[in-house]
Amino acid sequence: MNKAMALVFIVGGIFLLMMGYNEAHSMRSGLTHYLTGSPSDKSVWMLIAGGIATLAGLISLLTGSK
Repeated sequence: MNKAMALVFIVGGIFLLMMGYNEAHSMRSGLTHYLTGSPSDKSVWMLIAGGIATLAGLISLLTGSK
């Protein structure tokens, strides 16, 4: 993966992390957490995908081919 693609993964991953965090603290997610005892699936998947994308971008950027 080249540097531009790694940066796209990092920016996209950070965006997903922010969206997942906002979703986890929304009114709807709070209601879901209150009723079921677990956070909403949407927020969990956004946080997981954001973490993986950010990590993949960072690893690619740090170990990129020359």
